[in-house]
Amino acid sequence: MAKYVIGIDFGTLSGRAVVVNVKTGEEIGSAFYNYPHAVMDRELPDGTKLPMDYALQHPQDYLDVFKNAVPEVLSRTQVDPADVIGVGVDFTACTVLPVKADGTPMCFLDKYKNDPMAYVMMWKHHGAQSYANKLTEIAEQRGEDFMARYGGKASSESMTPRLWQICVEDHELYEDMDYYIEAGDWVIWQLTGKQTRNSCAAGYKALYHKVDGYPSKDFYKALDPQFENVVEEKLNCPISPIGSRAGEIDTKGAALTGLKVGTAVAIANVDAHAGVPGAMKQAGPDQMLMIMGTSTCHMLISKEEKIVPGVFGVVEDGILPGYFGYEGGQSCVGDHFAWFVDNCVPEEYAKEARARGLNLHQILTEKAEKMAVGESGLIALDWWNGNRSVLLDNDLTGMMLGMTLQTKPEEMYRALIEATAYGTREIIENFEKCGVTVNNLYATGGIAMKNAMMMQIYADVTRRTIRIAGSEYGPALGAAVMASVAAGAAEGGYDSVFEAAQVLANEKDILYTPNEENAKVYDKLFAEYAILHDYFGRGENNVMKRLKVIKAEAAK
Repeated sequence: MAKYVIGIDFGTLSGRAVVVNVKTGEEIGSAFYNYPHAVMDRELPDGTKLPMDYALQHPQDYLDVFKNAVPEVLSRTQVDPADVIGVGVDFTACTVLPVKADGTPMCFLDKYKNDPMAYVMMWKHHGAQSYANKLTEIAEQRGEDFMARYGGKASSESMTPRLWQICVEDHELYEDMDYYIEAGDWVIWQLTGKQTRNSCAAGYKALYHKVDGYPSKDFYKALDPQFENVVEEKLNCPISPIGSRAGEIDTKGAALTGLKVGTAVAIANVDAHAGVPGAMKQAGPDQMLMIMGTSTCHMLISKEEKIVPGVFGVVEDGILPGYFGYEGGQSCVGDHFAWFVDNCVPEEYAKEARARGLNLHQILTEKAEKMAVGESGLIALDWWNGNRSVLLDNDLTGMMLGMTLQTKPEEMYRALIEATAYGTREIIENFEKCGVTVNNLYATGGIAMKNAMMMQIYADVTRRTIRIAGSEYGPALGAAVMASVAAGAAEGGYDSVFEAAQVLANEKDILYTPNEENAKVYDKLFAEYAILHDYFGRGENNVMKRLKVIKAEAAK
């Protein structure tokens, strides 16, 4: 009788469950569930207005993924829950929420249902940027060594600035909560009935180190005297390595999912990091995987630990056991294109799309791919949602230069795509300047699978051959890999991540190789991008930040 594992990917707007045959690696089927509350960046469900740069979610949506996507995929595939040996979860991060001792989210309580800070602060929540800036300043003053592992700067897309903000601005909530937890760890808690914390999110998003643990009490006290005991008071739970077993499905988890009590559950993983064993059968040193979606994460594994300014983190065993895992990233990629389609495309393009049965992305891509490199005269900075790497500054904003009365939508669309490619080249060159080699480039995600023009642009801009992963659901497949390891060989799975990835990872024989003529022109355009990148991003002209201040004052 065939045995199966389920990987569940909790993304920005939806959750997806994928069923995989443990011995063949075949993806039997998938089902997804859109979050009813989506991203709350303007108001709470009751109409409470949100401050600028907030991006919240409702934890009930995550439970509803279990209730809907898992039973649906089991029904579609006709897989008997008794034949499912393990389940794994990957989740966006840093996506965090305050909870009571029994795991109840604070926003479920009547007292806090109208309190924005009681909800999930999702990965692209930038409301704690000022606290991230202060954390960086204090850490520099104290000479804290751990900051070097995070590119020298704290990010509002991490746990500590957000929890510090709650401590200062919403202290009653801070006192009433018992834990502050990654949503990935929280959903595992709902399946198993016990709290666990994964080493990946703790290492990349919460300043945790495999040997040293969290920073010292003195450091937290230097941030705020009320914050001195934050680890013991709000984060007090052992850290478990990725690939290990969190526990088993309990009666509550069985009721949520339709899975059998006793089914193995893997420790949670971060979505981008889970994508590596899902996309690469033989992951090894100096290989970079781009997980391309609403944002892009750049996962790089190496045998050496180097100090790399501008990385989001370097964590030993953070991506794969036995390697140092580096995380770079761009805060906005697919979101650029979605914003453009939603706000900047004329009705005549929409009419053409409807008449031909295509979506606007397909229409714009079709028109844009006919253009010669450099033909538009446009160049953009891909900072519509701030800059993650290499500037680590979420107060930066996007820009497009070179527009005229003749500029067309497809030219702007292509310029945004090219800008994201330049951002990736900036990240790669930054790694290599610091002695971390990038030899092989892989890509996974819906964009990588669907948009050949974009991937060719990336190959031309980076001057690297790009191999495409064979599954559109790389992170979910990576979560399934972890599920098979959590089950172990004794239960029909595998005893190591590498052994499991050899069978379950999905690679395609699709390669994009650089076009030398295009690459020469892109070298010139990238040189201009680099000038703008440093001029606006490294403090020579802080007009973007001044405009945000004016905007915030006008909104009061």
